[in-house]
Amino acid sequence: MPRMTGARFMAETMNEYGVSHVFYMPMIVTRALMEMEKVGIRRIMTHSEKAAAYMADGYARAAHRPAVCMSQNVGAANLAAGLQDAYLGCSPVVAITGRAAAMNQYRNHYQEIDHVQPFNAVTKYNAMVDSTDQLPLLLRQAFRSATSGTPGPAHLDLQSSNGSAIVDAEADLEVIVEAPFAHVPPFRGEPEMEMIRDAARVLTSARRPVIIAGGGVTSSQAQREVVELAEMLSIPVATSLNAKGTISDDHPLSVGVCGTYSRRCANQVVSEADLVFFIGSHTGSQVTTGWQIPALGTPVIQLDIDPAELGRSYSIQVGLQGDARASLRKLIEAMEPLGPRSEWVARAQELVLDWRESVAPQVNSDASPIRPERLCKEITEWMPSDAVLVTDTGHSGIWTGTMVDSKTPEQMFLRCAGSLGWAFPAAMGAKCALPDRPVMCFTGDGGFWYHLSELETAARYGINTVTVVNNNHSLNQEKRGNERYYQGESGNVDELWVFPDTDFAKVAQDMGCFGIRVDQPNQIQPAIEEAIASGKPAVIDVVSDIESIAERAWTP
Repeated sequence: MPRMTGARFMAETMNEYGVSHVFYMPMIVTRALMEMEKVGIRRIMTHSEKAAAYMADGYARAAHRPAVCMSQNVGAANLAAGLQDAYLGCSPVVAITGRAAAMNQYRNHYQEIDHVQPFNAVTKYNAMVDSTDQLPLLLRQAFRSATSGTPGPAHLDLQSSNGSAIVDAEADLEVIVEAPFAHVPPFRGEPEMEMIRDAARVLTSARRPVIIAGGGVTSSQAQREVVELAEMLSIPVATSLNAKGTISDDHPLSVGVCGTYSRRCANQVVSEADLVFFIGSHTGSQVTTGWQIPALGTPVIQLDIDPAELGRSYSIQVGLQGDARASLRKLIEAMEPLGPRSEWVARAQELVLDWRESVAPQVNSDASPIRPERLCKEITEWMPSDAVLVTDTGHSGIWTGTMVDSKTPEQMFLRCAGSLGWAFPAAMGAKCALPDRPVMCFTGDGGFWYHLSELETAARYGINTVTVVNNNHSLNQEKRGNERYYQGESGNVDELWVFPDTDFAKVAQDMGCFGIRVDQPNQIQPAIEEAIASGKPAVIDVVSDIESIAERAWTP
């Protein structure tokens, strides 16, 4: 068995697993970082641990393979906080931290708190590495855990504050890479045939079925199978935000994103359905608008790779445990095409058309400040077939989820799972994973402020994303809620949600990036073209209407 340092082992193993970038805050496993350079892994030093975690998350989602983020002991809790989105978004991120040596534990070691509980909350696998000899076992297990079943983060806590006790030492170490765990999914399990037949029977007998495609469809890359099944059985398709783009928005069976950040028509179709087929969806509060749509008691079929999710929120007529793509292929092969459900499909199309007509004045508005609906229209018209759109939470998720139309299966939509500010560093990670594709971040000024310093990181490494800032100098999604408490009371309510106006284009220019500010709708697409042509990380600061507030989700 070869004798080598833990650093060399770590670098060679990560390289063999297809890791092309690591995102980190120093100082952590410095000797391993040196070895990574030798094998061609690019080291991206960030300005915060959360940004490093978000970059790794964006990389993993875009590449469908594991990503790595790292920090020393003092930043470990910050790194754990950054893994919340990867955990909620089911993203295969491997986090590596250092911790104080055993003799320094329980003695108020400088800069350290307990690492076990913070990482337990946001990982599938959380292990301490106490000796270099353990690296082969535990590093491989981290990759296995991150990619298997429902993907999610894994964490290794290396002895010594910066992990040097593990990576600097030598041991008899053999680099063994298990190829299936270098990508998501590693295996494509299928349900038993009896359950497939049950699902086919229930789908065939329904008069008004609807499919809700969730993030498991994206992880499994089962978009084609979802559309094929829908066309075969004339079933309208709604998606979660995580599965946006599963079906093009101009497809006659597409009704849009449902749930809390939704098109009204999508919620209406799901509400009127007599059978809901959840595919790769957690059936959580966002996709169901607080478990109101579909109503409890609606007949449900659920397909998920994790058997613990089957029936978690809705009692199921049929549960299918397996990979989305393989399971749908098996279901398609077991079924015969049905005659068109003409009345039901026409009703879905009517609701979609009604919604489009209701938002048309805002979508086509020439107003200045710019309405975000018009901004999304311009982005839709610009987006090439291979574009990657990375969007923040809150209003950014609502505007892009509802107003940006997906046109081709090749386009990719990556959305924040909950942490405002995620989108900009996540877009940088996505660009590292897909350097030859145009990557656009959509965020508001409230989200962009979180990790503004990473503009310098983008400039330093030439990570040329285009960031569109919907700049209404506020957190205007919070306007209604704050004003509700001030009814009849004097005081400065604006202080709770309004920022001073800032020109982020100038900030970008000062940090070595391209920046341009637009205040007219017809300037948006030319600005995007200029940004791409600049050959730099770019910021397009869009002066938008502070009074433009998204509608609340439709409920019955």
